[in-house]
Amino acid sequence: MAKIETPRPIRGTQDMLGGTADAFQERFAHVVATFDRVRKLYGFQRVEVPVFESTAVFARSLGESTDVVSKEMYTFEDRGGDSITLRPEFTAGISRAYITEGWQQFAPLKVATHGPLFRYERPQKGRFRQFHQLDAEILGAGEPGADVELLVLADQLLKELGVSDGVTLNLNTLGDGPSRDAWRAALIAHFEAHKDQLSEESLDRLQRNPLRILDSKDPRDRPVADSAPDIDAYLTDEARSFFEKVTSGLDAAGVAWERNARLVRGLDYYRHTAFEFITDRLGAQGTVLGGGRYDGLIENLGGPSTPAVGWAAGIERLAMLIDQPVIEKPAVVLIPMGEAAETKATGIIADLRRAGVACDMGYRGNMKKRMQRANASGAAWAIILGDDELARGEAAVRNLGTGEQQAVALDSLIGTVTAL
Repeated sequence: MAKIETPRPIRGTQDMLGGTADAFQERFAHVVATFDRVRKLYGFQRVEVPVFESTAVFARSLGESTDVVSKEMYTFEDRGGDSITLRPEFTAGISRAYITEGWQQFAPLKVATHGPLFRYERPQKGRFRQFHQLDAEILGAGEPGADVELLVLADQLLKELGVSDGVTLNLNTLGDGPSRDAWRAALIAHFEAHKDQLSEESLDRLQRNPLRILDSKDPRDRPVADSAPDIDAYLTDEARSFFEKVTSGLDAAGVAWERNARLVRGLDYYRHTAFEFITDRLGAQGTVLGGGRYDGLIENLGGPSTPAVGWAAGIERLAMLIDQPVIEKPAVVLIPMGEAAETKATGIIADLRRAGVACDMGYRGNMKKRMQRANASGAAWAIILGDDELARGEAAVRNLGTGEQQAVALDSLIGTVTAL
């Protein structure tokens, strides 16, 4: 009989198992748990959106000309002939739901979510084809206070994860519509005058997405990009005031920031605040959290004109930065010897778990091996139950740290153990 070959995991995906000393899953879960705890402090409701959407949702939101849409999306035709795409990010799906589910009635709406996203890109450190993000959005709020609240939330999250050292908040303004249009025209004129010095990729961006030349990593582009005009000369009074309110709000909240006039978002629906939390601890790909204000997106998707701001953070990348959290261990291990003891222990362990006690049961091996596994589990106590103990209507409760053991009547066992 031919040997059956086990299928390999898809490149750019990963399997994670918790409960081991070096388990990445433990750090991954700690990031998610911390995010859920912190977002509740800020009143952000949990929201769920589908893993796949109509391709048009992402094409309209991310832009047909972007690399994500043109090169990286997992798009397929379903059996009904519709073009479907696995979500490459959260904002588009949340914005679509805001329109189609009538969530405008709850504006300003503060929502948060986390889960898997999909992009066909070259896997590298902290980047996968199925990856996971945290996401926080405020929809229907045009005030700079919404930007400040999201940034303070992000800052607190990074501090509570213990990764804020060596992480810098880079901040810029993209201005309002008139500011951005005037700046864009000035940038195009500047880049057109230096076309012969630009890389092939930037020449392509000059036609499709000229603002992105400013953050080009190609050394050929840097002299031209660095000498390009800043947006400050083109800001309207309203746009300048908006940015000043954001920065003064951050100062009041004690959030450190640095101005980065080259930080941009290429798509036209982005307005005002753009930001990234940057670290030098992950190599060239240093952004751990980023976002901005996208006042034109919901209108782009066919909804009403709606101001909005949000951010996303890679869970894997954050998990790579944090220390290994303490692995949760059972408090009690039950060690039954014999069929009658196993039956009785099944009832005892169910009652203990219902009482909120984390426990496990040793099913196999002789007494010595079961005790070895109980000690290795990190549990504080073992409950030993055999024929002799059953006959006396009691169990032996052993302190696995000291080895001391006491007999406890079965009818008072749950109360005794929960009080330990």
